[in-house]
Amino acid sequence: VQLQASGGGLAQAGGSVRLSCAASQNILSVNGMAWSRQAPGKERELVATISQSGETFYGDSVKGRFAISRDNAKNTVYLQMHSLKPDDTAIYYCSAIVGGSVYWGQGTLVTVSS
Repeated sequence: VQLQASGGGLAQAGGSVRLSCAASQNILSVNGMAWSRQAPGKERELVATISQSGETFYGDSVKGRFAISRDNAKNTVYLQMHSLKPDDTAIYYCSAIVGGSVYWGQGTLVTVSS
């Protein structure tokens, strides 16, 4: 599976950004998809996941502000981010679980200015 993340850029605190992750294959065949992020000098952090059935999970730091969704017809998963904070600055990566393997996209940088 190849994953192409897009939508990153510069945002102001309190603003919104939507990230997209386009998959090279039918995401209905994918067990689950996720967004993770890595801030400078920090470990990679799981942000949100969405299962094949549409169940979602969010990390504590983004609950109530971020929403993950999927468009099966477009083989794309989205991460809608609201009420952005400078602490949300990071490279955001999408990933897909297929069978027992995890595939990662190249990442897209989100910078939130105060």
